[in-house]
Amino acid sequence: MLLQNMKIVITAAAAGIGAGIARVAARDGAAVTIVDIADEPGNRLVKEIQKAGGEALYIHCDVTDYAQLEQAIDRSATHFGGIDTLVNNVGLFDNVIHPAPSIKTMDETHFRRILEINVVSHWMAAKFATPYLRESANASILQAGSIASFLGYPGGPLYGATKGGVAQLTKHLAVELAADRIRVNCYCPGAIRTEGSMRFLEQAGEKAFLQTLTGPNLVPRIGEPEDVGNLVCFLASDRASFINGVVYLVDGGALAWRGTLDLLGIAPESFLS
Repeated sequence: MLLQNMKIVITAAAAGIGAGIARVAARDGAAVTIVDIADEPGNRLVKEIQKAGGEALYIHCDVTDYAQLEQAIDRSATHFGGIDTLVNNVGLFDNVIHPAPSIKTMDETHFRRILEINVVSHWMAAKFATPYLRESANASILQAGSIASFLGYPGGPLYGATKGGVAQLTKHLAVELAADRIRVNCYCPGAIRTEGSMRFLEQAGEKAFLQTLTGPNLVPRIGEPEDVGNLVCFLASDRASFINGVVYLVDGGALAWRGTLDLLGIAPESFLS
C-alpha cells in the first residue's frame, strides 16, 4: 500500500476534493485526519473510512483561528503518533462571499477574507506542522493551487490572485524547508465534480455550464475528486522522494492548449474595426 503507516492531515476534507484525497489516502494505508468546520459530513466520512477498514479522525477547526489550527495539528499528532504529510487543501471562491464578484463590487474586506483562507492559513498550518514533520522519514507538505494559479478567468479575480500566491509560496517553502528534508509541492485542479461545482451547474443550466467547465479538457470528461487524490497521494509517498518545489496540473489537459473566445460568449468579429 502506497501510504502504509503514514499519518496525513488534510484541511477542508469533509467534502469535495478534500474528501476525495482522504478516501484515496485511507485506501492506500494512511491514517487520515479530516480538518473542517462541517461536522456532519466530516464525521460521516470518518465512519465511511473506518467501515472500509481505514483509520480516520475528524477535528472541527476554523483554519483562520490560528489557536484552533495549532490545537488541531497537535491533536492529530498526539492521536496518531506524529504527522508525515500536511495537505493544505482549503480554498474559498469569490462567489461564496459575493454573488457577483468583480473589481467593481468587491472591496478590501472581501480580499482579506479570501487571502486569509487561501494563503495565510497554508503558511500557518505549515508553521505548526513543521516540528512534527521534522521527525518523519518521509515528510511533505502539499498545497492546493488551481488552474487559476496560471490564468485569469471571469468571476474569480481574488481566488485567482491567491491561488497564484499558493504556487509561489510552495516554491519558497520548498527552499526554506529543504534543510529539514520536508518536501513541498502543489497540486492544481481544473474542473472537478464537487458539491460546489454541481451547485453551479444547477444555477447556470447544466448543459451550458458543463460545456464551459469541460470544453477545454483534452480528456473528455469532468474530473473526479479521486483524480486529484491519486496525484496527492503519489506526491506524499516515498515514490516521489526526488520531487520537490513543483506545481502540478491535474486538469484533463485543459491548459495544454489555447481555449477560444466562445467560452466567454465573445465573437472574434467584435475586435475587428
